[in-house]
Amino acid sequence: MKLEPCDNSLGAVISNGTLQYKDSAAAIMSGLNMSIAAGKWTAILGKSGCGKTSILRYMAGLLTDKVMWSGDIHIDGGECLEGNIAYMAQQDLLMPWLNVLDNVCFARKFSVNTQFNANQARAIELLERVGLKGHEQSMPVQLSGGMRQRVALARTLMQDKPMVLMDEPFSALDAVTRHRLQALAVQVLAGKTVLLITHDPQEALRLSDAIYIMQGQPASAVLLPVPNSSIPRKFDAELAILQQQIIDTLEVDYV
Repeated sequence: MKLEPCDNSLGAVISNGTLQYKDSAAAIMSGLNMSIAAGKWTAILGKSGCGKTSILRYMAGLLTDKVMWSGDIHIDGGECLEGNIAYMAQQDLLMPWLNVLDNVCFARKFSVNTQFNANQARAIELLERVGLKGHEQSMPVQLSGGMRQRVALARTLMQDKPMVLMDEPFSALDAVTRHRLQALAVQVLAGKTVLLITHDPQEALRLSDAIYIMQGQPASAVLLPVPNSSIPRKFDAELAILQQQIIDTLEVDYV
């Protein structure tokens, strides 16, 4: 499937997807159906090894030579996925020899027709938005875990892609820092299409407009109902009930 670049927000519909690693005898997922709404947050939950990260890596073009894929990925507005995705991993992946500013600018170093001064001005603006004004010259080793993830978030925003794939970006943080960064991510990623992988039902309910649970072997996806309210949501009795329902659903794969 040839994918052409585009500038607007992207949505995607995965239909009857099957993914199998070439060195494996069995597919990791089969009959996968999922709708990723443009400009919204979609979360995927499931036990380790069910294929959550594989979906993100395949969509990001990181598994082209390692997997066999069948099915369809329809992109709203045309075939325009390649080159329009930013990927934020659980690890911050900062370059230890670069300061904060240079880490944020790093992806733009490989872009065509980039302007150094404009990039630096944009990076400084983004660092201020994520609460790191004054830390432009700091080295990664001088930062806390939460600050490092803020740098990673600024670097993701620096790429300015319409779709953002996030693979458990907050899971290594303490509860308060995680809560604050979740709210910050919703704010700075407004208008982006976000696909979030998480193991935390509470995080999925707080941040997502749609939630899928991957189950079975090979795995498929089940869409769960979520409140029709703006994110980030405050955790209340309704969300607590939904959280327990998600845990009960997930437990099936742990028996």
